[in-house]
Amino acid sequence: MAHFAQIDENNIVVQVLVIEQDVIDTGLFGDPKSWIQTSYNTHAGTHLYDQSKALRKNYAGIGYTYDPARDAFIPPKPPGDCFLDENSCTWVYQEQTSSE
Repeated sequence: MAHFAQIDENNIVVQVLVIEQDVIDTGLFGDPKSWIQTSYNTHAGTHLYDQSKALRKNYAGIGYTYDPARDAFIPPKPPGDCFLDENSCTWVYQEQTSSE
C-alpha cells in the first residue's frame, strides 16, 4: 500500500488515501491522473529512514498545493511574514530586526 493525494483542477489536495496504484488506475476514485503518490515519511525534502525514498518534498495534506514544476507538495502559507524555502518547500518566517 502507498499514500496518494488527489488534487483538484487548481492542484490543491482534496484528499489523501492509503491505496494501491492498481486501484487508482481503475478509475473508481476519479480520474487516475488526479492522484499523485506522496510519502508519509518525507518532510522538508528529507525522508525519515532512507533518503533515497524522499518523495515530493513533503507528505501531502488536505489544502496543500502540488507544484508540478518543483514536483513538490507545499503546505498552505501560514499567516505572517514568511517566504517559501525553495530547497525544502516549507514556509520560513522572516527574522525580525529590532530598530534601536
